[in-house]
Amino acid sequence: MGAYEVFKQLAYNICTLNKVICAKIVPLIFLILFCSPIAFSEEPKRNVMVITLHGVINPVASEYIGKNIKKANEKKVEALVIELDTPGGLDTSMRNIVKDIIGSEVPVVVFVSPSGSRAASAGVFITLAAHVAAMAPGTNIGAAHPVGIGEKIDKVMAEKATNDAAAYIKSLAERSGRNAKWAEDAVRKSISATEEEALKKNVIDIVSKDLNTLLSDINGRKVRTVIGEKILKTANAHVTREEMGIRHEILNLISDPNVAYILMLLGFYGLFFELTNPGSIFPGAMGGICLILAFYAFQTLPVNYAGLLLILLGIILFILEVKIVSYGALTIGGVIAMIIGSLMLFESPAPFMKLSLFIILPAALITALFFTITLGLVFRAYRRKPVTGSEGLIGTEGIANTDITKDEGMVSLHGEQWAAYSDVPVSKGEKIIVESVSGLRVKVKKLQ
Repeated sequence: MGAYEVFKQLAYNICTLNKVICAKIVPLIFLILFCSPIAFSEEPKRNVMVITLHGVINPVASEYIGKNIKKANEKKVEALVIELDTPGGLDTSMRNIVKDIIGSEVPVVVFVSPSGSRAASAGVFITLAAHVAAMAPGTNIGAAHPVGIGEKIDKVMAEKATNDAAAYIKSLAERSGRNAKWAEDAVRKSISATEEEALKKNVIDIVSKDLNTLLSDINGRKVRTVIGEKILKTANAHVTREEMGIRHEILNLISDPNVAYILMLLGFYGLFFELTNPGSIFPGAMGGICLILAFYAFQTLPVNYAGLLLILLGIILFILEVKIVSYGALTIGGVIAMIIGSLMLFESPAPFMKLSLFIILPAALITALFFTITLGLVFRAYRRKPVTGSEGLIGTEGIANTDITKDEGMVSLHGEQWAAYSDVPVSKGEKIIVESVSGLRVKVKKLQ
């Protein structure tokens, strides 16, 4: 209730008690109502910031969340809600996000939503690190067993990684008062749970059907941040959404293995076209840009360099096919090398870190076609007889306009008159063929 309503109720109560007092007090009350700025002041409006992360946990996601946690602390909002849907991702990026959440002065609420979403693998760690963990109906959480991203690890190293991840997730669960035993099993046994199961087992704090319901449900809840305990006041709060900027959108897009793979191939195409057609400029510039973007994406992906070398070998075989008569053997070898290299390019058991066969097969065939056609045209152009300049005159047939000797003579070539000479005398009117060109004179002989 605002100050205005309080004074209004007070005036009514006084008037019902004594009319004399009413006559003296009411003017004073109205004077306070209309003259005091405090009288009309209302409780300040609460603000809640909301961000959405749907996809793999990678350096882009880490930067995006960290940036908005910092912004939420600067604006001193009531809470920051992270709407999460992820299959998992990189361990280093996940740990950076967890550190940002734990170090936030503003309460961070992780909301696994909408229905059909999941918080798997790295998403489990992020959810358990939150000050409030919530899920929407029809979602699930779990399967946090660590996998080797980008390298093969032996049994001993795998066990060390599992023990490290188990200890880490237990500390996060214990810190937030959640089920540490379930969290450890999610790492060691890859167990999962629905939203209702997670709520019953004290893995999460609340189940809410949507964002508005969530803000109403967590209103009045006490949480502990780095600066101490805080009671959330989120009911009817003003919601501000912070969407990914164009920079983060682009970086997140190219970090997809399929997109990075296509960018790499486009880079090779562009640079090759520029080298075979110097001065084209645009293909070379675009090829360079695509390769740089691909190499940036490779930093966030588990690249197997043996696979990359096989792809390069396939391209070399396509080039050799044009110059060496192999009756298609080099092209077949190039296609096989490229397909195997593409399958090996990103080495990870995680499905979201692998290339799709629907990308690999068309890419290999299109690459073979591109290099075969392009190089074939270049090679034929290289071997084609010149048709302009002095070189274009060699082999041209004409007619002797005068008698031609070793010293002088005139011939007609393409309707033009040329000074000519010949080692063997040629009579006027005979057909001749040009042997060579020397300055403005041509050496000719009789056309046999």
